[in-house]
Amino acid sequence: MAFGDQYAKWRVDTEKVPAACGLSGVMSRDGKRFGGDVIIESMRVLHDRGNGLGGGFAGYGIYPDHRDHYAMHIMFEDAAGRALCEELLEANLEVEVAEELPTRAHAGIIDAPDLRRYFARPRREVVAAEAIEPDDFMVKLVMKINKTVSGTFVFSSGKNMGVFKAVGFAEDVGEFFRLPEYDGYIWTGHGRFPTNTPGWWGGAHPFNILDWTVVHNGEISSYGINKRYLEMFGYECTLLTDTEVMAYLFDLLVRKHKLPLELACRVIAAPFWKDIDYERETERHDLDEALRITYASALVNGPFAVVIGFSRGMVGLNDRIKLRPLVAACKDDFLYVSSEESAIRQVCPRPDRVWAPNAGQPVIGELRGDV
Repeated sequence: MAFGDQYAKWRVDTEKVPAACGLSGVMSRDGKRFGGDVIIESMRVLHDRGNGLGGGFAGYGIYPDHRDHYAMHIMFEDAAGRALCEELLEANLEVEVAEELPTRAHAGIIDAPDLRRYFARPRREVVAAEAIEPDDFMVKLVMKINKTVSGTFVFSSGKNMGVFKAVGFAEDVGEFFRLPEYDGYIWTGHGRFPTNTPGWWGGAHPFNILDWTVVHNGEISSYGINKRYLEMFGYECTLLTDTEVMAYLFDLLVRKHKLPLELACRVIAAPFWKDIDYERETERHDLDEALRITYASALVNGPFAVVIGFSRGMVGLNDRIKLRPLVAACKDDFLYVSSEESAIRQVCPRPDRVWAPNAGQPVIGELRGDV
């Protein structure tokens, strides 16, 4: 059965399920590594925000023995797609390890595709011939595989991190992928209620490119213009969901265009023009005006709450009028962001501080010093 057909199989009934995505993120700003069981338990509290049509996690620092390799997690629908994909990998990468992605049988997860991971580096001669940076080369390769190799999807492609996702409830997905056996310094999780897109393995959250991951609650009504804007820079949206654009926008704005995280967030959740006009006598006015003009097509409209992970930190961000819930908390060096305070208190019963971020105002946690 094709991945894209799984929505019909996994639909729980003929009526729209009154639920909403649940998301959670935990990070140690001192870089302390902790088990994936923490994020599973946080997401377990959010069970009723999903309906079993998608769940997933991202972990950072989980592959210390391969920290200098790109860790590619790939799902295959059939042997023909895998053979063609592995030809492309061999031609473009020096593959150090190729193996099955470890899983365990779970009653809540069925009809799994062929799930494999590859630890690899771009071939120097190929990168030199194209005269591009290794990260750009990897983005181009991921886009090529996802667009041209039938039934094959790269769902994780960063260094010392990995995405794990499936059709199912989040806690079941975490147990299926054996996440308690991994240790990381950042974990994010998502329980999906597909709104306007099919529930299928590749369409579950998080969405990833290089070390950027995004989990999202809401809808992106600006998907069309965001998608066309990203295509100008070589990004291909192929995973049948609106959230994919968010991961690529952060890669473009921060990695490619070198914007500070705060400004990238201010592009994506830009202030309204009326608010910029109120700033006319302030230093902020000219910057906000320039960002809105320059990056008009990168503005994300619609209700959203997102948690963004990357190798140096984690970001929580709401849309400009906070149409989706988002709560943050701190305890010692730990930062927590979630859809609900209960998911935070499940793993941190007595936080030092709990707050609800304002609309469009990011919560940014970054690793300290040289961690």
